Amino acid sequence: MIHGGPYTQYSGNLFDEAQVLAGAGYAVVMGNPRGGSGYGATHGRAVKEAIGTVDVADLTALLDHALTLPGLDPSRVGVQGGSYGGLMTTWLVAHSDRFTAAISERAVNAWDSFAGTSDIGWFFADEYAGDHQHEQSPLTWADQIRTPTLVIHSERDLRCPLEQGQRLFARLRRNGVPTKLLVFPGEGHELSRAGQPRHRVQRFEHILAWWAEHLRR
Repeated sequence: MIHGGPYTQYSGNLFDEAQVLAGAGYAVVMGNPRGGSGYGATHGRAVKEAIGTVDVADLTALLDHALTLPGLDPSRVGVQGGSYGGLMTTWLVAHSDRFTAAISERAVNAWDSFAGTSDIGWFFADEYAGDHQHEQSPLTWADQIRTPTLVIHSERDLRCPLEQGQRLFARLRRNGVPTKLLVFPGEGHELSRAGQPRHRVQRFEHILAWWAEHLRR
């Protein structure tokens, strides 16, 4: 499970996302790779114009270590995340075949259209991807994806607009990759934290159904 931001962090606080998955019997791996907050400016700035490098290295190292623990099955590993975490989810399945299935939620998948449509402003893409927006867009590498992927987005997401999810879904469908697109009407970027209660429950139901389909024996 990969956090958003990227300049934020997971903490030891109660987190409903992890609790729902753990309650359903899954081991949940969460960490704070370079690019996030909590470890100083150098740590946080490490992914500037370097998305898909040190952050991938840290996430991979974290997962590799977790899979040494007793009872975990490296042949049944899912990856999911939202916003920047959705970006990294799409990136990872485009550059690796180690994941059984994926859930990419409210993701940034293409910096070119993000820069012109997101409410965060044009500067954000320049700040993080700089002159490397094409190479550091997961959609650039989407034709390499073979992992079954659930794409989740909200109709009124102004931070990572709906087209970011639609473009990924359309590419995966065209390429014959098992995929579904789940769009929540009337919701925005904060669906998982501040959406309508019924939509938050429905979101968890779809997530659990996807993992049950792909990770359960």
